[in-house]
Amino acid sequence: MAKYQITVKPGSSQEKIIKTAPSEFTVYLRAKPHDGEANTALIKLLSKYLDVPKTSIKIIRGSHSRIKTIEV
Repeated sequence: MAKYQITVKPGSSQEKIIKTAPSEFTVYLRAKPHDGEANTALIKLLSKYLDVPKTSIKIIRGSHSRIKTIEV
């Protein structure tokens, strides 16, 4: 299992992932941080980027924060 630190920028005009360090990413999302929409969009985008199923990505810290720790 790998752990990554993610900085989320919700409400962006485009969706993209920028790798800032070996285990750190900045993720720009169109979704707003309302009712978990941004977390759902984050998991969906990361699953495509990392080529893993959505069910294998888990937010282990920071589910209500812009800085999150995820486990794959």
